[in-house]
Amino acid sequence: MVKLARAALFAVCCASLAGAQTSNRAATYEVEAVRFATIPAFRVSGLVKGADSTRRLDIAMSVWLLRGGGRNVLVDAGFHRPRYIDRWKPEQYVSPAEAVRRAGVNPDSVTDIIISHIHWDHADGIDLFPSANVWIQAEEYNYYVTPGTGAPKDRAIESEVSTMLFDLERRGKLKIVDGDAKEILPGITVYTGGRHTYASQYVGVRSGAATIVIASDNLYLYENLDKRAPIAQTFDAESNLRAQDRMKTIASDVRLIVPGHDPAVYERFNTRANGIAIIR
Repeated sequence: MVKLARAALFAVCCASLAGAQTSNRAATYEVEAVRFATIPAFRVSGLVKGADSTRRLDIAMSVWLLRGGGRNVLVDAGFHRPRYIDRWKPEQYVSPAEAVRRAGVNPDSVTDIIISHIHWDHADGIDLFPSANVWIQAEEYNYYVTPGTGAPKDRAIESEVSTMLFDLERRGKLKIVDGDAKEILPGITVYTGGRHTYASQYVGVRSGAATIVIASDNLYLYENLDKRAPIAQTFDAESNLRAQDRMKTIASDVRLIVPGHDPAVYERFNTRANGIAIIR
């Protein structure tokens, strides 16, 4: 009788585990690049290390929307404060919240934001999505945000971003990721090593049978990848190159590695009239 009971318990446990594994395998997302602005005539030498300083490129400002499993997940949140708009004079600008709404998701319905790094053009828009939990690397947060006060520790992070992150932590909405290759949500894994900032992260996301890599600024342009050229703004050029090489092993196909600011994303993938590229 005891043996039968143990056998039954073992069978239930195995069935539960198999069910969880099946559910995990089934977690896939529709992935879209959502363009909310263009910054004209940006110096390519600020993106690709060693590039000709006279070259200019109109760069895309984007967030990335992952929809699936009952979640609406953003990678990065863009910017919206007037001082950035006044300084950089973006063209075709709409608020990231409006851009996401045009993609069919109400800003209040965004469940999660994965912040690749703390720069203003990727993190200033966090407060546009008030229902979201925000995911950031522990080392990134601890390097830039002062414990106890939320004040910036470094000039790379703007005070508004530092304060928002600190407030999210106090309210239990900041989800701290402790290290590399962590599956933070079913089908979504974050990786470190790009070294754009102290502990910037990039995202691998399961989409159908494929895996897509959202590189954000760990890879600015396709040119970085094609020429195996490090990004121009990095703590460590060799680490950045290793991260680029690793992205090729994570993505199902090299074409599914999505750089952070390349306007060619919206040429290489099917793009709707509202500036939304379907990544697949």
